[in-house]
Amino acid sequence: MDLGLEGNVAVVTGAGKGIGLAVTKALAGEGALVVAGSRSTGSLEGLERVTPVAVDLAAPGGVAELVGRAVEDFGRVDVLVNNVGAVKIRTEGFFGTSDEEFEWAMQMNFFIALRATRAALVSMVEAGSGSIVNIASVNAFFQPDAGTIDYGAAKAALINLAKSLSQEFGPRGIRINSISPGPVATDLWLGEHGVAETVAAATGTDAATAREQVTAGIATGRFTEPAEVANLVAFLASERSANVTGANYVIDGGLIKTT
Repeated sequence: MDLGLEGNVAVVTGAGKGIGLAVTKALAGEGALVVAGSRSTGSLEGLERVTPVAVDLAAPGGVAELVGRAVEDFGRVDVLVNNVGAVKIRTEGFFGTSDEEFEWAMQMNFFIALRATRAALVSMVEAGSGSIVNIASVNAFFQPDAGTIDYGAAKAALINLAKSLSQEFGPRGIRINSISPGPVATDLWLGEHGVAETVAAATGTDAATAREQVTAGIATGRFTEPAEVANLVAFLASERSANVTGANYVIDGGLIKTT
């Protein structure tokens, strides 16, 4: 299926690895011109149709710099993918999670996306069209324990913001949607100091066992691949989903059992 993204200008945050890198490759593969922001750009160098931008998106002005680069180089922003995010497993529960840790989670998982959205909407409103896709998480509404209590609250805020903005900017031709993955095969889950290792250390087991315990609750029996999330992003970014806005798509292999 031709998604009709040829020549579209896309901005991707957190594009250097994991889901962000997969999204960057998927959009570029569909013909989009991708301005890809990441602290480290080594994985982005040499990719066709990709403009790597080394930037700290958590720093004041970082997001404005990234979006500004897209406008400067290409004159507009057609697509924004708010992918950047981070999680720290809270092994001591609610009482062990400080205000500062909640603030960190909100900064990484909500405020960076908020600032990127505000910056990109200026160009989109002027053009009368655009698509914004947020990478949220099933933890926005699925909390089996307190391990991701601050992360889940931040992602819930992101989904709520997308729903609100979809109503305000839908009449102006701009669509805003979210994707909530379950466990994804990235460094965040499987890398050194990732979720599996952190959970294993807290429970006295090993990372392989921790991963098996997670997949046991997934109907497909496996983690989602970054490219599978990227395929959904590309669809929502395109005019193939022209009347989809304010939606939250879950891709979790059947982890969530209820509707």
